[in-house]
Amino acid sequence: MKNVYCSLFGHDYKVSKVITYHVKEYKCSRCNSEVTIDSNGQLIPLTPKRKEINSVLNRVHLKRLEKSQKILMVDY
Repeated sequence: MKNVYCSLFGHDYKVSKVITYHVKEYKCSRCNSEVTIDSNGQLIPLTPKRKEINSVLNRVHLKRLEKSQKILMVDY
C-alpha cells in the first residue's frame, strides 16, 4: 500500500545523511526508498556502490575540514 501511495502522490523524501555541503542521502518516509544526488544534481537510487562512494566522499570532506580548522588555529 505504501508503494501505491508514493506512485500516485510522489515520495516524501527526508534527509537521512549529510555527506558534504551539496551531497545528501534521502529516504522516503512512506516507502523507505533511498536516493542520493549525483554529480548533475539529480536524484538517483542509492545502490551499494553509491553508498561506498558517498562514504569515501564524506571521509575526504571531513579530513579537509579538519585540516582547514588546524590551519586556522595556527594562524591566530
